[in-house]
Amino acid sequence: MNPVNTLRQPAWLSFPQNGVAPFDPWLLGTAVTLVLTGFVMITSASMDVAAERFGGPFFFSQRHGFFIILAAVVSIIAVRIPIKYWEKYGPVLLGIGFVLLLLVLIPGIGREVNGSQRWISLGPLNLQASEIAKFCMVIYVAGYLVRRLSEVRSSWGGVVKPVLPLAFFVFLLLGEPDYGAAVVLMGTVMGMIFLGGMRFTQFIMVLSCAVGLIMVMAVAQPYRMARLKSFQDPWADPFGSGYQLSQAQIAFGRGEWFGTGLGNSVQKLFYLPEAHTDFVYSVLAEEFGLIGALLVVVLYGIMICRIFLIGRQAEKQKQFFMGYVAYGFGLVFAAQALINIGVNVGALPTKGLTLPLLSYGGSSLLVCAVMIAIVIRIDFELKRLRVSGTIDVTNPVIVKRSKKESDKNSVDKVPSDRQIKEDSEHE
Repeated sequence: MNPVNTLRQPAWLSFPQNGVAPFDPWLLGTAVTLVLTGFVMITSASMDVAAERFGGPFFFSQRHGFFIILAAVVSIIAVRIPIKYWEKYGPVLLGIGFVLLLLVLIPGIGREVNGSQRWISLGPLNLQASEIAKFCMVIYVAGYLVRRLSEVRSSWGGVVKPVLPLAFFVFLLLGEPDYGAAVVLMGTVMGMIFLGGMRFTQFIMVLSCAVGLIMVMAVAQPYRMARLKSFQDPWADPFGSGYQLSQAQIAFGRGEWFGTGLGNSVQKLFYLPEAHTDFVYSVLAEEFGLIGALLVVVLYGIMICRIFLIGRQAEKQKQFFMGYVAYGFGLVFAAQALINIGVNVGALPTKGLTLPLLSYGGSSLLVCAVMIAIVIRIDFELKRLRVSGTIDVTNPVIVKRSKKESDKNSVDKVPSDRQIKEDSEHE
């Protein structure tokens, strides 16, 4: 196939060629499965609460269905955008994330829910600034690592520079407060810098400082200390600070091996707070048992592994920006899934983090869908590089022989009369 035609054709027309699919089926399949599982579980977990508060059992499921459709549309748009544009506008995205985190703290603009001012009201929609800020920071840090890779690997200056915007973001997140998002953002950026090639001794020192800072933040507020104490023994105060964790553990206990069946959860009946958001995994474990809960963990494991494998492939093909973006998104998914599931099983203190692609929440679903779309785009461009062997995706210039060189090579390949005569005599 002509490389020029390959470059101009839409993504879905350029493949399959040579048996190569235009997307990673494991990545797309697990992501879609998680979204559909989330829709079923949100419907099941929210029906009684929605009927009591809003007069209709399908209030939350209808809203989430709208978010799924919107996420699909946004993903289709995102997958059509070449990766070079994300790299080009990384600093602009960093500025957008910073402005959103500032706006959410302004009274009258930011909306307070359950004591936290994390949302910007946009009519019927509520935009969670921290979700977009994480996305913007990953894009910016990936671009920075490409521009300053040698500096990151050789000096402290290269490591400290991306930490400065990170510090501003974390400071604003703690002002909301959103301690969980701050921890995820710090871990993601540190992970990206480490994968970028910083020295191990530097990583240990930075990690020690980050852990110390997290511990200070954890004990700085009384409500965080109460969560830490209740996490250690939720049954010490099962009707107070340990109420959420104790009800979540009851849900896991009732589910046993194979669950009570879809729709048969008891804990969702006003016992378990936020059953369709932060604790939807507990309802899933109650209705589908340990087997169902482990299958969800397997789905996340496959999806995250595929993201990291795509990032590794990008590094092998010298497409470092693509690789670092994939690593960053993989770290975000891994951190949020680990923390949310850890909270549900009682292994971690309660945090206000959603389960990616599965929990109720429009902002989280939209951002996660765009992340998956960008990774699919990265995989597509890497495959196009391997198939054509002539296109530099970061600077799409066709490496094509001139007509004069092609004619010369064609002449060289045609045997002369003398060569034919010598071959005949030899025979």
